[in-house]
Amino acid sequence: MEMTSSPRTVEEIFKDFSARRAAVVRALTYDVDGFYGLCDPDKENLCLYGHPNETWEVTLPAEEVPPELPEPALGINFARDGMNRKDWLSLVAVHSDSWLLSVAFYLGARLNRNERKRLFSLINDLPTVFEVVTERKPVKEKPSVDSGSKSRGSIKRSSDGLTKSNPKLTEDSFEEEEDEHTQTLCGSCGGNYNSDEFWIGCDVCERWYHGKCVKITPAKAESIKQYKCPSCMKRSRP
Repeated sequence: MEMTSSPRTVEEIFKDFSARRAAVVRALTYDVDGFYGLCDPDKENLCLYGHPNETWEVTLPAEEVPPELPEPALGINFARDGMNRKDWLSLVAVHSDSWLLSVAFYLGARLNRNERKRLFSLINDLPTVFEVVTERKPVKEKPSVDSGSKSRGSIKRSSDGLTKSNPKLTEDSFEEEEDEHTQTLCGSCGGNYNSDEFWIGCDVCERWYHGKCVKITPAKAESIKQYKCPSCMKRSRP
């Protein structure tokens, strides 16, 4: 794996982690048929890589020893035909989560204790690849404490074309109401709902998406009577 320059700060490392994670999530969800086909058990040891430019690749492991970065699980293709497809994808997802964390903390080797804690906190706010692939209910969201900052109250577009707000939980009521509230996951990147971002819901599959992930702005959403996400658009084409 080649890197032009290694991320150094918490923000840079998290950006690298998020991009690699988005690539892996795409391989195991939206591009799953292509990924499945590439993992031929008759080929040599194959690995699933997520790259910092959000692309994924199934290829042989790095030849140099030790490698420039920690390597993902080796030989994921060998178990493909010997397992149930969903179980195999879940297994690849678990190994991918481990790899993503190992890369992030390898890059963060020079971070101090507080910086490592902050990096893990940022990572932990995202659902794991395993949670996205298995469509598990996301972990309950712990409300963030804003120090004097104003919340814009993100607007989500409902199926009837109207908009609705998604209010934040207060810290005092979090413990009592924790089990009653779940996060919404972006159907594209798998990221958690954030009240500071614009989201739009597909009127066909009823999944929610970051506006930026599907290139829809709040202004553009107001003029859309029925929104179809990219996946539903592809399925509706002859």
